[in-house]
Amino acid sequence: MKSEEVRALFQQFEQASAELEGVDCWSARELQNLLGYSKWENFSKVIDKAKEACNNAGEKISDHFPDVRKMVEIGSGAEKEIDDILLTRYACYLIAQNGDSRKEQIAFAQSYFAVQTRRAEIIEQRILDYERVEARAKLAETEKMLSGILYERGVNDKDFAIIRSKGDQALFKLNTAMLKRKLGVPDNRPVADFLPTINIKAKDLAAEMTSINVQTKDLQGTKPIGVEHIDNNFAVRKMLLERGIVPEQLPPAEDIKKIERKLRVRATPP
Repeated sequence: MKSEEVRALFQQFEQASAELEGVDCWSARELQNLLGYSKWENFSKVIDKAKEACNNAGEKISDHFPDVRKMVEIGSGAEKEIDDILLTRYACYLIAQNGDSRKEQIAFAQSYFAVQTRRAEIIEQRILDYERVEARAKLAETEKMLSGILYERGVNDKDFAIIRSKGDQALFKLNTAMLKRKLGVPDNRPVADFLPTINIKAKDLAAEMTSINVQTKDLQGTKPIGVEHIDNNFAVRKMLLERGIVPEQLPPAEDIKKIERKLRVRATPP
């Protein structure tokens, strides 16, 4: 396929897409023509194969192939309503994979939607990485603030570490040392650097609650503040369990410092 043909097809596929509720989608009727199928009956068979592949992959067909109706002109200004299907990027990818690869349009679409799908996955992962880095920074700030509040109330650095470990015990049913061993965290690194985002936010919420309640209740000394922090972590754990989330059973996440380095590299201009 010549470069000008590739550019033309690329432009056609881009122009055919529309955004619905923040999701890129294509009309099956329009995609039929772009992929070189003259008859809807033939193209619908390819769609059926794609739906089967979608189901086999564990995805909901209705999420990627919702049925719709559309109006088309039939001449003399008259219109009639016909069946159509809205196709997500993933649905288009599956259709291209199940189409007649002898068609140049299908061969192009296989590459086009594979690249588009991968690009979307990369963007989604980047957003998740940013969210985790921000959550980790927020936890560090919360714990720094809490440490300052407790210092003014008779809690030294050693006692603060003990209180924090007991909080982990309440939240994860494992103290900090045991949690590190379970997750494979180096001894010289904070356990939070290897926690998934939901667990980082859980620790942050419990610490925020302790910070507020210590001041509201005017707690003084290691023991009452330790009890308060344990109670708050128990409360957060209870909330997670009620939503079907067992925090200590979640797998460890990638080292947050590696994530930060990757994000810096991506943000650096060439």
